[in-house]
Amino acid sequence: MRIQSLEYDLLELKLAVPYQIAYETISSCENVILRLVTDSGLVGYGCAAPDWEVTGEKARDILQQIEGPITELLKGKDPFQQGKYMQAIRNIEGIGTSARAMVDMALYDLLARKAGLPLYKVLGGYRPQIPTSITIGILPLQETLELARKFIGQGFTILKLKGGISPEEDLEKVHKLRETLGNDFAIRFDANQGYTANEAIEFVKKSKGARIDILEQPTPVKHPEAMKEVSLNTFIPVMADESIKSLDDAYHFTRKGMMDMVNIKLQKVGGILEASHINSVAKAGGLEVMIGCMDESALGISAGLHFALSRPNIHFADLDGHLDLLGDPFTALFTIENGIMIPSGHPGLGPVS
Repeated sequence: MRIQSLEYDLLELKLAVPYQIAYETISSCENVILRLVTDSGLVGYGCAAPDWEVTGEKARDILQQIEGPITELLKGKDPFQQGKYMQAIRNIEGIGTSARAMVDMALYDLLARKAGLPLYKVLGGYRPQIPTSITIGILPLQETLELARKFIGQGFTILKLKGGISPEEDLEKVHKLRETLGNDFAIRFDANQGYTANEAIEFVKKSKGARIDILEQPTPVKHPEAMKEVSLNTFIPVMADESIKSLDDAYHFTRKGMMDMVNIKLQKVGGILEASHINSVAKAGGLEVMIGCMDESALGISAGLHFALSRPNIHFADLDGHLDLLGDPFTALFTIENGIMIPSGHPGLGPVS
């Protein structure tokens, strides 16, 4: 089997409801969809979700890379030499992590389609399903409560609350969520780098009654020791997200005891192959892992889901980045039932029309 051609589409997707985090407001996103077309008729699908703040890429750059060095690397080649190609693509100047994730994803999808198996079974097949959190952006208190009530009514049992701009308002929200809606759901809090170490420590102390499960990326990436200070001085797990963009980051943060958990995003680290290395470092360090996401079509989310299902120490998923995207063409790849993500059972990443 050989890769006969590389085809692509640019998806410009608007969000049904824009959302705010500590450092930006998001109302739309761009995804690049790659198709690796083989001479056997099999096609592998990959998705890039570039984000200038996180991956340092723009969609137009990825389109040029597909037309240039990525096609030069893959056209006419055996698709089942993934390690070789991913090492080569890392050495091509200017190709960022979401472009690498897109290629990695498409190669894995081809492999699983050739095997006739869902990708998670090819990767290890540890579990058949996993619950996901659903995110509430930074909103006024009453809107936060209304949206939380809506999500719980839809069957979700894990709410991820964004904050980091005002610790006082964040505290009011987490306490009101618990007081108003009860105890039958989990709260995870993501400050998106918005707090100082002292603010984060005080937030954890004062939010004890709200029973927050996880505190995600409380402090800025540029102050790595601040996260360690929070981790050492709080009683709930501190999870690194924006701080972990590579295997080197994972190794150094784990070795220095700077965090309790890791949020691995395929778009942020460069795909499943690299994510598996980071996951191994986390496992060796005794850290639990969450698989997170960017603003991605369900194709990108599906890759994160299949990886999350494949490994025993991946206990958590935050794979809701597709839910508010309008016009997503990949909605048949998996289902969400009462907050539980279930792959389609079809080969690869699932059925693509």
